[in-house]
Amino acid sequence: MIRSFIALSDGLSRVAGIVATLLLVAAMVVISEMIFLRYVFRAPTYWQTDFVVFSATAAIFLGAPYVLLHKGHVGVDVIEMLLADRARRRLRLVGAILGLLFSAAMLTTCAHYVHEAYVNGWKHSSIWAPRLWIPMLSMPVGFGLLCLQYVAEMLKLMVGAREDAAAAVEERHA
Repeated sequence: MIRSFIALSDGLSRVAGIVATLLLVAAMVVISEMIFLRYVFRAPTYWQTDFVVFSATAAIFLGAPYVLLHKGHVGVDVIEMLLADRARRRLRLVGAILGLLFSAAMLTTCAHYVHEAYVNGWKHSSIWAPRLWIPMLSMPVGFGLLCLQYVAEMLKLMVGAREDAAAAVEERHA
């Protein structure tokens, strides 16, 4: 059951990472199209800037669980390197708990914000005027997936500790 949850969470994080990558590629294509239209044809652009901002922002939120999965965040591990394995695992667990609490708070806040945008029919102030709940949806989705990934990371730490303890018991009896 635990391993299934971890596999599901890791899989969802990978899918979100792929979506984030596709959003960044789409943003680059649209930027190129926008530059081409402006400087070759002297044509105005209406929706391109908003699309690039929305897609790049969505990529950040949707890519966060993938970054956590691969330990790709920037961190200072000087203290962690000085600790024994058991203390290091506890420190990582505390970090994951704090990350989960922050992500859960952001999930709640962002979900409320998107709901408010949906209910009130908020639109962007540009000429394109997309409904804001659509691009804003990446925030609660990203934080929701980040919460799942933090739980999976905590479970990995606990399962790893249990497996290490079982291996130590086996060594003593051998």
